[in-house]
Amino acid sequence: MSVAANKKINPVLAAYLGALAAHPLRTKALTTSALQFTQEVLASHLANVPAQRVSKDASILSHILARAKVNQKAIYMALYGFFVSAPVSHVLVGATQKAFTGKTGLAAKIGQLLAANLVVAPIQILVYLTFTSVINGARSVNEVSRVVKGGFLQVLRVTWMTLPLTVVVAQTYLAPELWVPFMNAVQFVTGTYFNTKLKKINARLLEKKAKKDRDVDDAE
Repeated sequence: MSVAANKKINPVLAAYLGALAAHPLRTKALTTSALQFTQEVLASHLANVPAQRVSKDASILSHILARAKVNQKAIYMALYGFFVSAPVSHVLVGATQKAFTGKTGLAAKIGQLLAANLVVAPIQILVYLTFTSVINGARSVNEVSRVVKGGFLQVLRVTWMTLPLTVVVAQTYLAPELWVPFMNAVQFVTGTYFNTKLKKINARLLEKKAKKDRDVDDAE
């Protein structure tokens, strides 16, 4: 069903789907960037991350942004979404779809679902945890490795629970033109959850590191 043929479709959604068809990577990059920015701000609130301190002489806008927890990390997450997450997802999903092009039936659907869960999802999670751990304060290879090890299986487990259900719901109850917005909505919710958990993991690691440094100083 084409976007133009569907007279009942929301004009904003129609414009988005038109852009997605004409410029898929650019549209996905802009969408992912906006979602990652919003996820970062929302996760900072959910994880009770302290607001960034600003000078008393700073502008009113600076104080408002600090209270809203719109900071440098949110900008970095937006850049990550645009330059890393969206291109990686575009290539992986595109390769999976290409591998199953022209194949129909239950076996093909199961194969595509297995590929998404066993190949695409683990790579996306590894990239996500690596980049976001650095953005959230990890500086050494050891710190990044700890975050990845601490969060990989948990994130993968949640993905394995939500992805098949998301696909089934989309295929069963939604028109094809609504699949992409629906997937984006689900990914936004799960992404916010993952980011919140990651911030809490990073906070514990930084707290342990600070405690270790204080113990060393006291021993000296």
